[in-house]
Amino acid sequence: MTEKSQQNRSVEKTVRDIRRATRRQYPAEEKIRIVLEGLRGEDSIAELCRREGINTNIYYRWSKEFLEAGKKHLAGDTAREATSDELSPEGRNVH
Repeated sequence: MTEKSQQNRSVEKTVRDIRRATRRQYPAEEKIRIVLEGLRGEDSIAELCRREGINTNIYYRWSKEFLEAGKKHLAGDTAREATSDELSPEGRNVH
């Protein structure tokens, strides 16, 4: 490999690292707001993504995660601790 080729790879890696480090992080509430807005269908997904400054692939990934989480919750796959009212004095479930 030539010296120039190595320098180009080094520059490309540096640029990737900077982009990765400066990428905006969206809190869960913001992702949910954006996904719900997309599900309302008032604007196209492309327009919503342009307005929010995200790539459409990101929107569809968030949407898929949102719907999968909801499906799991409705199927009862979420674990939760029983409240004291739900336990008998022996520590077994009353229901």
